[in-house]
Formats: sequence, structure tokens, C-alpha cells
Amino acid sequence: MSDLVFTTDPRVARVFADYPDTVRPGLEQLRAIILAVARSDERIGRLDETLKWGEPSYLTPHGSTLRIAWKRKSPNQYALYFKCTSRLVPTIKSLFGDTFRYETSRAILFRPGEKIPEQETRACIRMALNYHRLKHLPTLGE
Repeated sequence: MSDLVFTTDPRVARVFADYPDTVRPGLEQLRAIILAVARSDERIGRLDETLKWGEPSYLTPHGSTLRIAWKRKSPNQYALYFKCTSRLVPTIKSLFGDTFRYETSRAILFRPGEKIPEQETRACIRMALNYHRLKHLPTLGE
């Protein structure tokens, strides 16, 4: 375990509280996985939880920003968003294929009540939180 420095913007809790009951548990589980990955990887060191575009976002000094969100226009899904210009989602597709549903090169999609594939999701999050250290590797270290 690492000595993770974790900061959070108090507005994040309000965003989670405002999510519909149908999607909040899944979004909270994604948040818990992000925090667990950050705490278990000594390379990360610091994780900042903030809001970007009004959505919970996770930043590290050597990673690519992650966002988790539910959108009113797509009420039957929520997502883990990646920087769309990165190699993250294309690499995730090549590694995990049909394990996930995707939104172009920017997100992994989940449905309320569906089990989140935790091991694969952890790998995706680990790649994102360490992206600038891994981007030169063929499959981002996985």
C-alpha cells in the first residue's frame, strides 16, 4: 500500500447525492474502485477528486483524467470517461473486447443493476491513472 495523498472537493459529495437512486450505487462503486487502485499503486502518490464539467473527476500527476457520470439524455446508463485523444479506450477495446460497451474513444458504459467487471475495470483505471508513464508501451503495461 502506498501513502496516497488524497484531496476531494466537497461539491463532489453533493453531485453523488443528486444522482438518481438507480445509478448512484454503480457510480459509487466506480469511485471506490478508483480510490482502491490509487491506494494500492505506489506510483500514483496523489489523487485529486474534483469536478470537471460538473462531473466527479480524478486527476494524478502522471495520469490522464478520469470522469464518472450519468447523463439525463441517457438515463439507462452511466459511464467511466477517459480523455478521448488518448490511446486508453482503443487499448481497452483491444484487451477486453466485449467485456464492456463503449462510447467511441471516450467512455466505458455501464447499465444500472449490472455487475461491474471489477478486475477488468481496475486494469482500465490503473492504465488511466498512470497513463503518462505507460503511453509508450504497446498495451499500456497490461
